[in-house]
Amino acid sequence: MSLEQIIDFLRTDPAISSNICHWRTYRPKAARYADFPDNINPKLIDILKDKGISQLYTHQSEAVQAIIDGENVVIVTPTASGKTLCYNLPVLNKIMENDSSRALYLFPTKALGQDQLSELYNFIQKLEVDIKTFTYDGDTPQAARRAIRSAGHIVITNPDMLHAGILPHHTKWIKLFENLEYVVIDEVHHYRGVFGSHMANVIRRLKRICKFYGSNPKFICCSATIANPQELAEKIIDESATLIDNNGAPSGERHFLIYNPPVVNQQLGIRKSVINEAAALAALFLRNKIQTIVFAHFRLYVEVLLTYLQRELKGSFDKGINIAGYRGGYLPGERRRIEKGLRDGKITGVVSTNALELGVDIGNLDVSIIVGYPGTISSLWQQAGRAGRRSSTAVTIMVASSTAINQFLCSEPKYIFERSPESGIVDPDNLIIRTNHLKCAAFELPIETTEEYSSDGTVEIMDYLSESDVVRKSADRYYWSSEIYPAQQVSLRSASPDNFVILNESNNHEVIGEVDYFSAPIFLHPEAIYLHGARQFQVLRLDWEGKKAYVKEDKVDYYTDSESKSELKVLEIDQSKRLGEIEICCGDVSVTSVVVLFKKIKFQTHENVGSGELKMPEMEMHSTAFWNAFPAGIARQLEISGAQFGGALRGLANVLGKIAPLWVMCDTRDLRSISQVRAPFTERPTIYIYENIPGGVGLSEKLYSEAEHLFEAAFEHVKKCPCKAGCPVCVGPPMEVGPGGKDGAILLLEFMLEIEMV
Repeated sequence: MSLEQIIDFLRTDPAISSNICHWRTYRPKAARYADFPDNINPKLIDILKDKGISQLYTHQSEAVQAIIDGENVVIVTPTASGKTLCYNLPVLNKIMENDSSRALYLFPTKALGQDQLSELYNFIQKLEVDIKTFTYDGDTPQAARRAIRSAGHIVITNPDMLHAGILPHHTKWIKLFENLEYVVIDEVHHYRGVFGSHMANVIRRLKRICKFYGSNPKFICCSATIANPQELAEKIIDESATLIDNNGAPSGERHFLIYNPPVVNQQLGIRKSVINEAAALAALFLRNKIQTIVFAHFRLYVEVLLTYLQRELKGSFDKGINIAGYRGGYLPGERRRIEKGLRDGKITGVVSTNALELGVDIGNLDVSIIVGYPGTISSLWQQAGRAGRRSSTAVTIMVASSTAINQFLCSEPKYIFERSPESGIVDPDNLIIRTNHLKCAAFELPIETTEEYSSDGTVEIMDYLSESDVVRKSADRYYWSSEIYPAQQVSLRSASPDNFVILNESNNHEVIGEVDYFSAPIFLHPEAIYLHGARQFQVLRLDWEGKKAYVKEDKVDYYTDSESKSELKVLEIDQSKRLGEIEICCGDVSVTSVVVLFKKIKFQTHENVGSGELKMPEMEMHSTAFWNAFPAGIARQLEISGAQFGGALRGLANVLGKIAPLWVMCDTRDLRSISQVRAPFTERPTIYIYENIPGGVGLSEKLYSEAEHLFEAAFEHVKKCPCKAGCPVCVGPPMEVGPGGKDGAILLLEFMLEIEMV
């Protein structure tokens, strides 16, 4: 069958069509063009014309002109719309104009950087101009590094390498920093939460070093569609930027389907396995030699899906059907082979984590199947955009799981197809993150009390570090005095400075990974099954003093999931307002958590096959929270019995916590919700949603500003859920919230929204 025939089959086959809860068709869109800016070198235009590009798309022309005019820009257009040309053209133009000019390209992954190098190198070869372009990352040979530092016109790297390998050694990069004209930050939407807050501080340090050497680079940011791309880019670069979102690229017909597997347990809201359903849909396309990519959220899911598809299509391999896996843990050479196989058509299908979500060139796929909501609307569209890059027909199918946020999107597809509600949030002034980067900055250059970098509490932080003998103060300057190399101690992916190292006793205590301090009791408690690279390791013991976890390889058919008990205390209110009779607040909190038990969950069936109690030390974390407090007599006012009220409040906390990540573009693990029937701070029934990140990164403030929208979405979701007394999809199962938990939660939501109760 052709792709068009399969599309018709999906519409007409009742076994499939009955599970399609939404089908959106986007008609083909013609390209819109604009002329090349006047001040582009004619040689560049000639090369583009040789490649069949006689005009630029509207957004490309607008972006190139703004960059040449000296503006910072943030370019926001869909996948495969030619954003690369938006920055390559002005960068090459500037270097051809002045040979001493330099540019720094930052990509979130090494694979993306290598891919961009290949494309840029081919372009430069055709120019026949000596523009030296190199990648500088952990894989760069030592012998090549000196040449790159002294001669590289364009240096392609990643934030981690800039942070730990370039900025601390800026004296070896004088040529780059003296002449730096442009800094390209690709996939800027990727820099949110903790990673984005670190990134903003890395850019502060970069600008500080540039100023020392006399340069003032302009920033070129590229982003997928989010609610606040300009705001996010401006927070990261700490400067104003011009938004370019007038997309002129063409697109073919695109079909976007939301497929909800059939219910197998109505009472618990459990549906057929998302993995099995996704494998069956993928096999339908692969069997007909239609190039398909399947995205899975977890490494384990990738391996399981790959196994299922290879078994299903075993007899088809001799007909030229080839299926590969792709994820972190595969060797670089193996990943390059798979990418090449996808580009030249030798590989029919690939099952990947989000490693292929970013702009690595994998050719012209026709179908994208997404196994469960990937965590953000932005990621969803990035994954969808990997298919249909030839302006031809493309199909995307999101196969929903049974989780609350997946089912919420099935019932409320407007959050996918209309303007994204989610915002990229960063907090460069998070105390822990900022202090760590001030240490790095002091190592790089002495910090003066009068410099711009020293505003907003920096002097107080530096005085504290001086008292701790980390820095030495002399006159109006702080000098690094510790023997520790600070950048090596700071991970850009975690707010916590302390990590637990995981040692494999089955292989001579080999280091196989690390986990941040606050996650250690959750994932590395005794008897936990730690999953790494689709292998299973049993945790033997956890050394709190040495920050080490000792594991051994094991083969079991279950994984572990821990449960913790949390206590929350409000330290300070930052903002408060009233919404009817509800008081809404956000502020600083202290959260004390302790992991109390773990469950053994069987693979595929997700049955609970065992559990155990744990005695773990309490963990205290200062963070920020958003909360809403009800009037003291709300239970009596709504005629909810005392026995039911606790369950109703707990159910409401569950649903609010589950859908809140849609508004703040964060991982579901970054937010936690708890309820208190009589909170010590408010002395009223209160629901808290707190950031599971030391110090917080601004998610609470965003939820505070979007409180009414969040409550409305929760109300619509709970009302539409077909369960009678609660389920994991909405407020939680009856065994958790009680038999009246769902009805009580609806009454509370109606009260919050001042809906007239019948």
